[in-house]
Parts: sequence; structure tokens; C-alpha cells
Amino acid sequence: MEVSKPTDVYIEEKMDGHTTDEEKGEEEYNSEDREQWIGKADFVLALIGFSVGLGNIWRFPYLCYKNGGGAFLVPYFVMLLGAGAPLLILEVGIGQFMSQGGITAWRLCPIFQGIGVANTIIVQWLNVYYVVILAWALYYMALSFQSELPWNSCGHSWNTERCVDDYIFNKNSTNSTYNISLGAPVPSIVEFWERKTLKLSDGLHEMGTVNWEMCIALIVAWILVYLCVFKGVRSTGRVVYFTATFPYVLLFILFIRAVTLEGAKDGIIFYLKPDMKRLQDSQVWIDAGTQIFFSYSIGLGTLVALGSYNKFKNNFFRDCIVFACFNSGTSIFGGFVIFSVLGFMANKYGVAVGEVARSGPGLAFIAYPAAIAEMPVAPLWSILFFFMVILLGLDSEFVGVEGFVTAICDLFPQYLRVGTYRKPLFILGCCVFWFIIGLVLIMEGGMYVFQIFDYYSASGIALLWVSFFQATAIGWVYGPKRMYTHFELMLGWKPDPWCMIGWVFLTPSLCAGIFVFSLVKYSPLTYERSWGSYAYPDWAIALGWIMALSSIMCIPVVAAVRLLMAKGTIMERLRYTTTPRLKPYQLGRKKDIPHVTLANGQFNVDPTMNEKPPMYLNYDISQEKRNEAVHMEPLKRTKHDEFVPTTQ
Repeated sequence: MEVSKPTDVYIEEKMDGHTTDEEKGEEEYNSEDREQWIGKADFVLALIGFSVGLGNIWRFPYLCYKNGGGAFLVPYFVMLLGAGAPLLILEVGIGQFMSQGGITAWRLCPIFQGIGVANTIIVQWLNVYYVVILAWALYYMALSFQSELPWNSCGHSWNTERCVDDYIFNKNSTNSTYNISLGAPVPSIVEFWERKTLKLSDGLHEMGTVNWEMCIALIVAWILVYLCVFKGVRSTGRVVYFTATFPYVLLFILFIRAVTLEGAKDGIIFYLKPDMKRLQDSQVWIDAGTQIFFSYSIGLGTLVALGSYNKFKNNFFRDCIVFACFNSGTSIFGGFVIFSVLGFMANKYGVAVGEVARSGPGLAFIAYPAAIAEMPVAPLWSILFFFMVILLGLDSEFVGVEGFVTAICDLFPQYLRVGTYRKPLFILGCCVFWFIIGLVLIMEGGMYVFQIFDYYSASGIALLWVSFFQATAIGWVYGPKRMYTHFELMLGWKPDPWCMIGWVFLTPSLCAGIFVFSLVKYSPLTYERSWGSYAYPDWAIALGWIMALSSIMCIPVVAAVRLLMAKGTIMERLRYTTTPRLKPYQLGRKKDIPHVTLANGQFNVDPTMNEKPPMYLNYDISQEKRNEAVHMEPLKRTKHDEFVPTTQ
């Protein structure tokens, strides 16, 4: 299947004199300086905690009803099997095999190390703005501890003359005497969101001042994130036992309450009723593909980081399947919870379910709170709902922080993986830096900036670009068979060839197709407000594209730099930059595999190289002269502690 693959491999040895590169029986090697998951379930729960988040609750149900109900599951699972699952297994597998974060894991194929840089930039943008959602949820939950929810009625200091108590205004509304000459009525929950929570201005030209109530909530959110992650995976692995599991308890409680509401059946039918004609619309397939990449957190590098803390022989293939079942299952189950409540709202106001359905923050902070306010014991259900939102967002945020920190610490281990306090202080510095940037997002014009972050920085276009090159790097350059040999070394058995087919054909084709369609159907960003739609100025659109290109351009730029820095002819440079940098244990060294004796000890050749030792300068690799290998030129140490032959 491979078009080309590197035919040699550089070997890394530990420089401290310890014999940690030796394997005995089935014992695997892991760097003694690197943390590992403590419990067997830590890794799976961390995957669930990071990827199963708010998008499963507020984005998937909306896309499902919008794109043909139950018919949407057809393109959803096609995209999952054709692109999502192969890339999920690839990212986790690379992380576990290399025991490195998102950037240094691509020493596997150095010319594509820009993929790791792009991953890290995207997840940094995500860490900046995603935590603001936590701040909103903390604010709503704090205000839920009172007998009457403040967004349930008008008459507050933030309300205007256009405010009405009902979420849907019609002739049956309690505000039936509303003076229509004032303009279109605005529900009290919408005014609470825009005028109290966001203190929304008229646009980017009026950024205003920081919302200090929201600033306090943002500080609390960052403190929670830091406490969850400052000790590394040893603390993260313990926290996810609660943050990744308890939301399911809350979701089930809300489900029981939701399906018992009057009109819930209509909402569920509206959610799942199939419209097969919608499958002819290309937009449906684009939405399915982007939802897979968003909900599975593909292209962010965090899956690589989480996998890097596994033991070398962990059954990551099984873990990925378990995680995929939880992820997609949560999306589908969450739709029942959401649309049962929306059906209740539609029944109350005598309108179609589509008139009350929203996506994104509008669902979590407008539609659902409005529905909760109509329930008996509304404050209790409000507290439970926003506590669930906080937990879903919290583990997504702190695991995202861990992914970024892992990438940087593995890039500079000599500075950040030594001592007791360096890594915690580095994490603290990152959190403070991101908090300072996040202050812009909680100003009076901050919501407009938030939308730029969400629409461009971690957009589907950027994720699709990165995912395409991930599949291409392994499927067409490194070699899928060779990657499967590494998988077999870790698993003890060879996986089904489906992933190889995905990396070579399906995943690149699907990613490229969706990427092109996304560009063709691109429309400039707008923001809907109660007093009219806001069209972003050209400079704001340009800023958004700069944020998107900050990650997209990393892949070609890093590849070009790698080639320019290498020596020799074009083919020699290509060969050098596609040669993996591996440690001896990653080559599956065993006594019965031919080996080469070097001046500094033994190492095994890569078994995927047909038992041929790596090619070195002035080194005869013929079978009859292997015993003369000790006469090869001396080796020198590089800044990455790699052994590379000296030049003449």
C-alpha cells in the first residue's frame, strides 16, 4: 500500500549508562522520568472526559434534527468508520508507541512534525476560549440557589420595555397586552443572557469594560482547572473518575425528568424521525464529518498526549473502541434529554419543536434554562443541569491543558521534566497567561471575540487540514504496514486491516472532500442578537483567518524548514527527514533477532526492515561482515540525544 517509506532508522540510547533499553521476556521499557497512568481505567476515563463534552449535548442533537433526524445517523456512522475511528486509533497508537506528546511524537516521521505544532496551536486557542463557557455555567449555577430563577420573569434592572416573561410570544402568552409598537418582544431569558450575563455591546467597535462578575467566575474556573492538572496525570487520573462519570448520573436523572414531561414524545419524534431525502444534500455529510472531528477531539494532539502516558504494551485498541461507544452513545442519548424538554416547551406554547430548538450556547444558556424555569422545583433542576455542564466542560478543559503542557514539556524535557516544581510552575504560568487573554472575551464586546475564536481558531477547516496530513503521513509516507507492525509489537496481535485502508484511501478522501466543500460553502461570520444580526467587519474576518492559518501553515512551513536544514541531494534530504528516530525497545529487540554490535553496546535492528541493520556512513552491512561492525565510524550525540553517524 505504501508509495514510499524510509528504509533506515536512527537509534536513540540513554546517555546515563543505565541499561534501561534492555527487555527481559515480555517486560516493556518506559522512561523512568515519565509519568504513567496509575489505574487501568484512568486512560479511558480521561479520553471520555476530554472528548465527551458540551458538543455532544448541544451540537449533535441540533444537527440530527436539522439534517433529517434518524437519517443523519447514516452519514454520521459512515464518517465515524471511514475517518474518525482510523484517526482515533492512529493518534492514540502513535502517542503510546512514541511515549511523547503531540510535537515530539512526530519524530516518527520528522518531516511531518508540523502536524504536532499545528495540534498544539489549535489546542492552545481552544484552552483560551473554552474555559469561558465554564465561567458562564458557574455564574448560572450560582444564581440558581434562590427560590425564583432570575431569568424567569421581567422587572429586573437589566430588563427593557420589550421584555416578556414567555419564551415564545403568541396570542396565548401571559403578556398578551404587550404593546407591539415597541418592537419585537424579547423573552426574559434572552435579556438575562445578553444584558446581564454578557452585558453585550453593539459590536467590536464598543469593547467596553470587563464584566467583573464574570471575571470572578473565570478566576474560579481557572483555579479548578489548575487544581485538576498541576500534578500531571497522577492527579488528572484521579479527578476523571468523578468528572467523567458523574455527568452520566446527572444526565440520567435529567432524562427521567424530561421524558415524563407533557409533550416529550413529540420532541423525541421530531429528533429522530428520518427524512432520507436529506441525504442527497452535501451539507448533511459535511455536518456529519465535522461533528465526528469535533466530538472525538481529532486533530488536537491531546489524544496523542493521553496515549503517551500508557504502558508500552497497553491494549489501546480495546480502549479506543470502548471510548467510541461511550462518545457516540452519549451524543445520541443526550438528544433524548434535550428534545424531550424542547417538546415540552413546544407543547406549552402551541408551536412546532423547530421554533424552540437552538444549537451551541443558545441551547445551554437560553432554550434549556427557559424550559427548566417552567418545571416544578425549577431551582433544583437548574442546579443539576448547570453542574452537569460544568463537569462536562471542566474535564474537557483541564485535559486540553494537559495535552498542551505534555507537548511543550516533551519538547524541552531538560528544563520542564526535572525538579519538583518546574512543571507545576509552568502549568501555573500557562493558566495565568490564558486567563489574561480570556479577559478580552468577558468584556462587553467579548462575545463577538468569542465567536471569532470558535468559528476560526479551532474550526472544522483547521481540524480537517491536520487530519488529512496525519492520514497521509502514515498511509503514504511512513507506511501503514510498518505502523501496524508497531501496533502488533504493543498489542501482541495484529489488528484488523480496516485502519490501514482508512489511512490510505478513506480518511484522506473524506477529509479532503469535506475540506473542499467547507471552503466552497464558506460564509463570513455573523452573530444573531435580539436587536438584529451583527455583520463582522473585514478586519475581524481577516483576524479570524490569521488565527486559522496559524495552525494550518505549520505543516508546510515545518516540512520546508526540515528539508532546508538537511544536507545532501533532494532524495537524501527526503530520506533523512522521513527516517524515524526510535529507541531500541521500539524495535522489538529479542535475542533471536539479528543485532549489530556498536562501540557503546548492543541494539536490535528494526524488524520491519526485513532484518537489515540501519545504514551508516562507511559501514558495510552485508551479512558476512556484520562482525566487523565495531569498525564503523564513531557516533556523536545530538541535542535530542540521538546517535547519528559523524560526517567525513
